Amino acid sequence: MRTPESPFRGPRRPLRPGGMTGLAGVLALAVTGLVAPATAHPTPRADGVPSVAGPVVRGMDVSGHQGRVDWRAAWRSGARFAYVKATEGTGFRSSTHRAQYRGARAVGMLRGSYHFARPDLSPAAPQARFFVANGGDWKPDGHTLPGVVDIEYNPYGPDDCYGLGPAEMSQWIAEFSDTYRALTGRFPMIYTTRHWWNTCTGGNTGFAGNNPLWVARYGPRVGELPAGWASHTMWQYDNEGVLPGDQNLFRGDAAALRRFATGGPRQRAAARQAPR
Repeated sequence: MRTPESPFRGPRRPLRPGGMTGLAGVLALAVTGLVAPATAHPTPRADGVPSVAGPVVRGMDVSGHQGRVDWRAAWRSGARFAYVKATEGTGFRSSTHRAQYRGARAVGMLRGSYHFARPDLSPAAPQARFFVANGGDWKPDGHTLPGVVDIEYNPYGPDDCYGLGPAEMSQWIAEFSDTYRALTGRFPMIYTTRHWWNTCTGGNTGFAGNNPLWVARYGPRVGELPAGWASHTMWQYDNEGVLPGDQNLFRGDAAALRRFATGGPRQRAAARQAPR
């Protein structure tokens, strides 16, 4: 994911694992040993989608970088879900969120919103509340995916972990997660990379029981996951391809994706009781 048109935007940071671009990025990571060379893994399909075992559903995530999206073309290209950037910190609202969010739904996609976390700007609870109030809410209507907290390398400063130690970072994420659940009845999905998570939370294993994982790893296989998670829910495997924005796979078939959107009985009951 990216941080577009934000008033907080600073100089572009060096590329990182999970944020590398295309084949050049995969090869660069191979040199550093973070991923194996692409030739060591199965060849992607002709449409660029990695060959994986089991059913998957293709999707995308977009932000102000994509602007106006041709949603019908994306549907024809195989996209069945989309995540749209809504907010960042406690003051940035994406100017393209509403149109993108509605556009995805208009062609039949399941869609959800994500928040780019800024632990350096404020405590987590205000950011979670800001997210929910500006497009990040979840409802058990069958077509709204749970909100996402995008927690990754700091694009604005020299410290990847936003100036927080592992215990402080873990507490920040827990506060965001708990606040989001109190407001919506559902835990948010966490988007991150294995390297960032294991470095900045000290390999915290306490989130896997509640928070679905959206792992970013560019290349032909998911590889090792962040500490704690035995499986992922979504995989961002590239930041360009036949779909607008970043390229993603949901782990499961279309029926499983719908169940993920709708939530279970406890989540639906909690949503009915959540403040609005």
